[in-house]
Amino acid sequence: MSPLTRQRPSRLRELRRAAPFVLPFLLLFFVVYLVPAGYSVVQSFFAVKRSGLGLGGAETVFAGLGNYVRVFQDGEFIASLGRVGFIGVIQVPVMLGIALVLALLLDSSVPRGRKFFRIAYFVPYGLPGVIAALVWSFLYAPTLSPVTRLFASIGVDVSFVTDGALPFSIANILTWAWTGYNTILIFAALQAIPEETMEAAALDGCSGWKAALLIKVPLIRPALLLTLVFSIIGTSQLYNEPVTMKSVAPNLPSTYTPIMAAVRSLSANDFNYAAAQSVVLGALICVLSVLVFRASARSVTR
Repeated sequence: MSPLTRQRPSRLRELRRAAPFVLPFLLLFFVVYLVPAGYSVVQSFFAVKRSGLGLGGAETVFAGLGNYVRVFQDGEFIASLGRVGFIGVIQVPVMLGIALVLALLLDSSVPRGRKFFRIAYFVPYGLPGVIAALVWSFLYAPTLSPVTRLFASIGVDVSFVTDGALPFSIANILTWAWTGYNTILIFAALQAIPEETMEAAALDGCSGWKAALLIKVPLIRPALLLTLVFSIIGTSQLYNEPVTMKSVAPNLPSTYTPIMAAVRSLSANDFNYAAAQSVVLGALICVLSVLVFRASARSVTR
């Protein structure tokens, strides 16, 4: 028997052993994610038509690409994409930079009480996003914020809920909530670096922050890429924070983010158009994630 024929049965046995553990996830993934996503794609090609000035019966008709044309002609939806993109460009690099520094500090031999700091960094992520947004809304509220009162006492008028300040206020909430989560992911990757590698670097005179930047950071590149993609996806799905902040920022429109725009379409019973908006957003996230992976792969091969 050739090595190839012996290898095939062993692989089949491995697949059979792994099947009981993998199939439940695949089943849930198919039912909870793929089926709704496919249904949304199908519904995005239809539209509801009403006769008799809207007083007649509703009829679902095939609309082709009509809903998608409407999406790209919708100025409010395009503006929501721009706002989320602006927040992501500001917030994601800052958050991942802070997370990387914190993870390198945890991985160094300097700090004491690493377990305490790991928990402390992770606690903000453990709080529900709505609760965190409520707390920050109190700090942002013009009439309630102790921060604005402090500045007012020295004659400085500060507002965190103006049109220009809202992206930065929301980015601050996201950074506070997700930095610890990314810190733990990066720290786990740092812990997987072999000790022999760092010992060899120390013998060559590379230690401290020099070793961190020249040795550790390149070795955890896959983890950094993973956190980057997760952060892009998370920012694109921004919803809880701006919706919660509407109580203290009445100037915040109901279409501030793409998901908020889709929810407004759902509230107006325009289900097919909301499906098209969701499909466009999902497609943009997929394309952006692929571009990030390809850019990273090219930089590695150079």
